[in-house]
Amino acid sequence: MATGSRVDPFRGFNFLVEIDGITQAGFSEVSGLDSSTPSVDYRQGDYKGGNAKLQGITTFSPITLKRGVTVDGQLYAWRQTVIDGKTERKNGSIVLLDEKGEEKIRWNFSNAWPSKWTGPALNATSTAVGIETLEITHEELKRA
Repeated sequence: MATGSRVDPFRGFNFLVEIDGITQAGFSEVSGLDSSTPSVDYRQGDYKGGNAKLQGITTFSPITLKRGVTVDGQLYAWRQTVIDGKTERKNGSIVLLDEKGEEKIRWNFSNAWPSKWTGPALNATSTAVGIETLEITHEELKRA
């Protein structure tokens, strides 16, 4: 007896990063696509049944991007605006693609700025690719 059509999950290796028109496909890792809303305990003076649980403020984790170092300096230039005190806030998306390269899921973030950049670890005895990391702080994340 058939139970429905099979729907396989998408694989996490095929994705793009778009930031206000800059499209980068060379990232090896994206993390931080999450949000949380803590509960706030509230007890009314005449209530004897315990605490009520109220919704707290929703927060979003920074998005962390990792990629091999190249001559492309666009993202570091964006980070430099923060260092110079002239922060440029941008909107962007993390786009998950299927095996055919077609867009399937998009996470849009807004009012973002690069809060941390980490350069590659360099070692003359290693053959590993140099990886740079950019941490992006943002105010909202929505799945589209």
